[in-house]
Amino acid sequence: MTPNESAKAISGRMSLLQARSAALAAAMLFSTGGAAIKTGAFSAAQVSCVRSGIAAVALYLWVRRVAWSPRVIGIGGTYALVLTLFVASTKLTTAANAIFLQSTAPLYMLALSPWILGERVRRRDLLYMGALAAGLAFCFLGRPEATAIAPNPTLGNVLAVACGVAWAFTLVFLRWAQRGGEEVGTSAVVAGNLIAAVIALPFAWPFPSAGPVEWGTLAYLGVVQIGVAYVCLTAAMRELRALEVSLLLLLEPVLNPMWTWLVRGEEPGRWVVVGGAVIVAATAAQSIIGSRD
Repeated sequence: MTPNESAKAISGRMSLLQARSAALAAAMLFSTGGAAIKTGAFSAAQVSCVRSGIAAVALYLWVRRVAWSPRVIGIGGTYALVLTLFVASTKLTTAANAIFLQSTAPLYMLALSPWILGERVRRRDLLYMGALAAGLAFCFLGRPEATAIAPNPTLGNVLAVACGVAWAFTLVFLRWAQRGGEEVGTSAVVAGNLIAAVIALPFAWPFPSAGPVEWGTLAYLGVVQIGVAYVCLTAAMRELRALEVSLLLLLEPVLNPMWTWLVRGEEPGRWVVVGGAVIVAATAAQSIIGSRD
């Protein structure tokens, strides 16, 4: 029995409580990225290269199969931008700004969907877009001062917004591919991590002489923060509705700044917290209301 078949067998025996626990575990593991990425021993390119390289290997060993196709490579390339920009933005600005600004991706999805997917924008979608735009404005209004672990907040915020745009394109392209009958999700995740590692490698070399804790942090990012989290999420999605998974995953942007504050002593700032709360609350409300259609 392959690992993928084992996962299906295990998930088939999962209770709803276990599935919800798996989704929450995925959100908690994803949320640790901010604190771990801010390790001082490595540059953004070095973190991105090792993190994604290890994640690509770990995920491939789990699924044992990647369905390479032009769509997989294209979507994987877009996802590689998300991975790269998230690391770069987290290195330059606060973890709170990086995750909250990335979480505005639905704002850009609503703008892209009519053009790429031919989907109609409803009145309540406009209200949702307005709320996300307000949250985004609050995050920029609360721009923190430069610190040792957030040396260029302005550039970091811009890269975080670009990360949100890239994530929106990734999600829209995934939906477009599924309409064509092609299941590319897992393959695109593996391909995206591999592409991100290859892109970062020329800028990452040479690697510094770092201690075991620093190298262990990078290994954790690849194996656990991406690999194990994705396995938990996949198992949960086989048992739970998409709405419930999306709501449980909102734990990630809530916990991400908290871990960074506890581990790195980084304070996000009052306005950033307000903006993040608006983004998370608006997304939760939109998900609940949308489930009634």
